[in-house]
Amino acid sequence: MKKVLAHEVWTPPKHLECEAGVHDGKRVLLMRFPYDRKLINEVKHHLNARWSASKSVWHVPDTPANRGLFGLAPANQSGEKELRVAAMNKPCLQRLVETIRLRGYSAHTESTYRTEFVQFLVAMGEQPADDIDPETLRNYLLHCVNVLKMSEAHIHSRLNAIKFYYEKVLRRKRMFVDIPRPKKASTLPKAIARADVKKILDGTTNLKHNTILRMCYGMGLRVSEIIALRLCDIDTASMQVHIVRAKGKKDRYVPLPVSILGQLQEYCEAYKPVEFLFEGRNGPYTTRSAQAVFKQALKRAGLTRQTGIHSLRHSYARHLLEAGTDIGHIQKLLGHEHISTTLVYTKITNRDVQHIQSPLDTL
Repeated sequence: MKKVLAHEVWTPPKHLECEAGVHDGKRVLLMRFPYDRKLINEVKHHLNARWSASKSVWHVPDTPANRGLFGLAPANQSGEKELRVAAMNKPCLQRLVETIRLRGYSAHTESTYRTEFVQFLVAMGEQPADDIDPETLRNYLLHCVNVLKMSEAHIHSRLNAIKFYYEKVLRRKRMFVDIPRPKKASTLPKAIARADVKKILDGTTNLKHNTILRMCYGMGLRVSEIIALRLCDIDTASMQVHIVRAKGKKDRYVPLPVSILGQLQEYCEAYKPVEFLFEGRNGPYTTRSAQAVFKQALKRAGLTRQTGIHSLRHSYARHLLEAGTDIGHIQKLLGHEHISTTLVYTKITNRDVQHIQSPLDTL
């Protein structure tokens, strides 16, 4: 294993306080800290920070990357839209959220449904949402296709939110009988070749970042699972990791790679995590920060493909399958409820076709 270093990229010191704000009509992140010439030079160099004389603070643009760096939650993108929802339809949104919570859906599902349903309510204007008929719904979805040019996946997401409200909240089972769903594109998982995975890992010299990437690939974890890992979830005696309340609120155990044990101990000694294995400034590491780590690793490895950290999970599954691991075992390791979800990896493995010779080569 290539030697990794504990520090590579700039990390905000703990005494630097950051909060969202507005400056000259633009959304910014305001940074407050005692006068420190070295720190001033650092925020100017690493973040291109600007000084606000009126607010007496340094500030940077309010971007997802900067929020991730400072451990701030993603901005509520639906907040401004919600202000445009007609007063008569605001209770509809409230009932949607309450029903989602009563059913115990995840925070991610709540956020997605809320955002999509708000878009629908804004489009309805002053028309009461509870009085909408199937024909109005059909016309709205046609508007999404023909005018908004939304993708099939986005239309499915919006349709799911609207359908949830009318079928689960209002109990109207017949609202969508004559409204077809757009056909989804049959896409394949974006896995990375073994040699390229090695490039990504070897090129990441920051100890924390390298450990995150190795854990993701070595256990096939979702990004939401890696950032939710607690110290108590890792059992080095049995070499197992307990994945708690993963997608679908299901627990599972995955083997801890033997090769990561020494690095994991080194990481804990260097960073001293308290509760979560990977911690930011205000709790667990954020999804955006983990994604940014992967994007930086791709760039350093000289890989130009457009993919996210989830491709390490796809690569784990593909490489296990190519090594001859039973598809049923892979299903359990990945936490898939249905084997059909796991079988998609058989479409991207070369195990059965790599030795087939093209007719062109026989001419």
